[in-house]
Amino acid sequence: MSLLERTIAAVGPLDPAASAAAAERQRRLAKPPGSLGRLEVVSIQLAGLAGQCPPPLVEPVATAIFAADHGVHAQRVTPWPQEVTAQMVLNFLAGGAVVNAFARQLGATVRVVDVGVAGVLPAADGLAIRKVRPGTADLAVEPAMSRAEAIQAIEVGIGIAAELVGEGHRGLVTGDMGIANTTASAALIAAFTGRQAEAVTGRGTGVDDITLRHKVEVVDRALALHRPDPADPIGVLAAVGGLEHAALAGYLLGAAAARVPVVLDGVIAGAAALVAAALCPDVLGACIAGHRSAEPGHAIALSHLTLRPLVDLELRLGEGTGGLLAVPLVQCAVRVLHEVATFDSAGVSEKG
Repeated sequence: MSLLERTIAAVGPLDPAASAAAAERQRRLAKPPGSLGRLEVVSIQLAGLAGQCPPPLVEPVATAIFAADHGVHAQRVTPWPQEVTAQMVLNFLAGGAVVNAFARQLGATVRVVDVGVAGVLPAADGLAIRKVRPGTADLAVEPAMSRAEAIQAIEVGIGIAAELVGEGHRGLVTGDMGIANTTASAALIAAFTGRQAEAVTGRGTGVDDITLRHKVEVVDRALALHRPDPADPIGVLAAVGGLEHAALAGYLLGAAAARVPVVLDGVIAGAAALVAAALCPDVLGACIAGHRSAEPGHAIALSHLTLRPLVDLELRLGEGTGGLLAVPLVQCAVRVLHEVATFDSAGVSEKG
């Protein structure tokens, strides 16, 4: 049995007894029932994930940034040069990106993973070199990767999740870096949701109207060429996905197998979650949508997955920034179950 098969077999549904215990505890806490809204839903979900009430505190936290390049860059779907992927990886490692600033604020670890950067990166602290191939092929003219490469990249993500959990992290966050990866994300989202390319394709790094129309045409061409079948998620991923999408899908599966929550960032993570959920629907029990990206495909992906984002700040940066911003909300949701008194223990009268 392969690592992917073993991981999927290890993912199970939420524990109904633990979820019920968390719901009952929320009812008895010294506050009006339901007054914490979505935070109560998150706490109940995480109790079910852990199989205990209260669930473990969601700390310490780690963000894994999976970096890879895309052959579809040759279609001029973005004005940014492909070299920016490697340059931004170096910036992450130097601590100079937005994700680094957010992670420092939260005391979170940042792990950068080269799963498919086109250039050669020097060894550095905080960098895991797990390159499957130096960037994908151009999905508009041929499959982005082989099925074997897609599975290998998924297993990279599984391994990174296992490493971070093994180091003691009790909360994971998705991160990504790859110039042109919103084009591959749009193709994945269209394939899994059945929506038209125009509905799921956004401006990414801020392209103009002419480039956006061209980007939609490229996604349409790729879908017509490959005719991806959502019943074959590995096939869809290999045809139109990215190496970072594959690794993120594995990262989600690895987190779910370890019963550790993972906070999703934006549209890249949403596309990867579609792959992971198609492989193993129970993976969604470990997933929390950190935010809703300004990319139109992200809201469509989240709706398809029935995931509700915790915040909406019109972000479209990636890197893991939106996921990190939601982490304190997730942590507070769990801390309530640990620390808030019940009506009985506080000596507070319940509503008559």
